[in-house]
Amino acid sequence: MQEQDEFQETKDIQIVAYEAKYQSAFKSLNVEWISQYFEMEEADYKALDNTEEHILNKGGKVFVALYEGEPVGVCALIKMNDSVYDFELAKMAVSPKAQGKKIGWLLGQQAVRTAKELGASWLYLEGNTLLKASINLYYKLGFREIKERSSPYKRVNIQMELALK
Repeated sequence: MQEQDEFQETKDIQIVAYEAKYQSAFKSLNVEWISQYFEMEEADYKALDNTEEHILNKGGKVFVALYEGEPVGVCALIKMNDSVYDFELAKMAVSPKAQGKKIGWLLGQQAVRTAKELGASWLYLEGNTLLKASINLYYKLGFREIKERSSPYKRVNIQMELALK
C-alpha cells in the first residue's frame, strides 16, 4: 500500500522547463536551502539573479517541479567550458514542505535524461557531505565521487561525476 501512496505522490508532480515566470521560485528555493546550511556566495547570486544570461543563454537548462501547480523544486544543467564535463548538475533545491515526495529524484532523472538527449558524455556536480540526503540521491542517480577540482564555492567538500555514454 505504501508503494501505491508514493506513486500517487509522484503522479501529482510535474517537471517542466524553466520559464521567466519561475525566476522568483528558482531563486527563493535555492536561497532557502543555501541559507539554512551555508551562506550565499558570489557565484550563487550570478546564477540565481541572471538565470537566462548565466545558464540558459549558454546552452544550459533549468527544470521546475510543480506540485499541485506550485513550484516546489528546481534544478539546473549548467553548460561547462571543460575538456571532460559537458554539464554541471547544479542549483537543485526542494522546498522543505515538499520533501519526501521524490521530487529531487524526479528532477535528477530529468536532468540526466536531458543531458543525454543533448549529446553529453559526462555530468559533474559539487556538493557537501553535510547534506546526506542529497549525496545519497546523487549516488542513486549513478554519480561517483572524484578527486578535488577547483570550485568557486567555499561550501563544496565533495565532487562527483556521471558517465552518460
